[in-house]
Amino acid sequence: MENFKKKKNIELIIALFFILIGFGLRLLPHPPNFAPIAAIALFGAVYLPKRTALALPIIAMLASDAFIGFYEIKIMAVVYASFILTGVLGFWLKKHKKPETIFYCAVFSSLIFFILTNFAVFVFSPLYEKNLSGFLQCYLMALPFFRNSLLSDLFYTAIFFGAFELAKVLVDKKFGVKEEIPCKPAI
Repeated sequence: MENFKKKKNIELIIALFFILIGFGLRLLPHPPNFAPIAAIALFGAVYLPKRTALALPIIAMLASDAFIGFYEIKIMAVVYASFILTGVLGFWLKKHKKPETIFYCAVFSSLIFFILTNFAVFVFSPLYEKNLSGFLQCYLMALPFFRNSLLSDLFYTAIFFGAFELAKVLVDKKFGVKEEIPCKPAI
C-alpha cells in the first residue's frame, strides 16, 4: 500500500510539473505555435496513467487560455481534440518506445495538429472563402505556423523524453538498480 501511495504521489508531481510547464511556456513570449503542449501529451501518455495523460494537455491549455484569451469555441474544441489524439498516439508509442519512434510520433503529432486545426479554421472562421481556393489558401497561410509547431514538438519531445530517461539512468545508477532501460536518452 505504501508503494502505491508513493507511486501516485510521484505521478501527481509529474503531472503538476507538466501542467505548470505547459501553462508557463504558453504565457511567456514565444514564436507563434512554439509551445510544449503536444510534447506534454506524448510524454504523459507514455509515462502516466491514461486519464492523467489525456487530462494534462487539456488542463494546461484551459489554464493558459484563461489568461491568453479564449477564441471561437468550435476551433478551440478541434485544437484541444488534436492534443487528445496526440495522447492516443502516445499510448501506441508507450509500447514501441525507441528514439526513432519518438521522433516520428512528434512529427505525426505536428501533422495531426496542422491538418485538423487548419481544417477547423477553414470551416468555422470567416477568413477564407468556402471553396477550393480558400481551402488551399488556408493551408498555405498556415505553413509558417506548421514549421514552428514541428520545431517545438521535436524540441520539447526531445527535452522531455531525453531528460526523463537520463534521470532514470542516473537514479538507477545512484541506487544500484540493474534494470535495462528500454529507450536511450533522445538528447
